[in-house]
Amino acid sequence: MSTEAVVVNPLGTERIGKLMVRYAIPSIISIVVNSLYNILDQIFIGQGVGCLGNAATNIILPLTSILLALGLLIGDGTASYHWRHWASQ
Repeated sequence: MSTEAVVVNPLGTERIGKLMVRYAIPSIISIVVNSLYNILDQIFIGQGVGCLGNAATNIILPLTSILLALGLLIGDGTASYHWRHWASQ
């Protein structure tokens, strides 16, 4: 006797609001942690290096945020794509 579990794809059956919360919360937490890291970094660099150190980190922050957002875009999209194909097998 075979007891196979039927896997239902939540992306096709769950409500959109519930899915948004499920998949957006980790991304939001990641961006908030990155922002808190930047604030603390600014405080310590301002105390140790001074204005030039703060200027350097302010120049690189947008690039870091863009790269983080692209990484989350690719990672979350790949996870959703993988789940869809895994569930259909």
